[in-house]
Amino acid sequence: MKKKLVVLTGAGISAESGLKTFRDSDGLWEGYDIEEVATPQAWMKNPALVLEFYNFRRKNVLDAQPNDAHIALAELENDFDVQIITQNIDDLHERAGSTNVMHLHGEIFKMRSEKNEHLIAPIKEDIKLGDKASDGAQWRPHIVWFGEAVPMIESAISVVRRADIFAVVGTSLVVYPAAGLVNYSPDHIEKYIVDKRIPYVSSIGNLTAIEKPATEGMRELQKMLRRTE
Repeated sequence: MKKKLVVLTGAGISAESGLKTFRDSDGLWEGYDIEEVATPQAWMKNPALVLEFYNFRRKNVLDAQPNDAHIALAELENDFDVQIITQNIDDLHERAGSTNVMHLHGEIFKMRSEKNEHLIAPIKEDIKLGDKASDGAQWRPHIVWFGEAVPMIESAISVVRRADIFAVVGTSLVVYPAAGLVNYSPDHIEKYIVDKRIPYVSSIGNLTAIEKPATEGMRELQKMLRRTE
């Protein structure tokens, strides 16, 4: 039986593929104010602007390629039962070859009815105002916006509780509720964090910190994990 390796990933792992996070630029995301494009209030106020922002991001993701950190995680499936829980809305984990990926904050290549969160469809092109779901409601990005509940968080907690090894890659552990997942990992298991700026984590036991960018740090983590098999 392979050990269950649960990995929480964040924006830092995709940043090296050229996908920026708003935290790199003083609350702006590619020139957009987060309050104006990534909240339910923004959608009610100016849905056209919100769609423009996510259409732009969708193109960015289409142009991006998985990097060495994504590939290293996919390769770990040879040795471990890997479950990735990602805060990222891109599909770079899947394109790198990871087969078990849970997206906490939604997916850029999906859209859903603004009235029915369970009415979801794939989308690679732009979403336009007037594009309607089968229930007659406007399609919106299948994204968990700031201020919205995170539907997958309970499933993620359940997965983390069953981990034999827990790792955090490319996240500053400040976006909740995802950041709290580490607290649900069993006390006795080995835990690892890979980030270029390690947050304050002294309260977490059995923790190995690798303060490096995701691509460099994941290769190091890969070697460490293979020694634990």
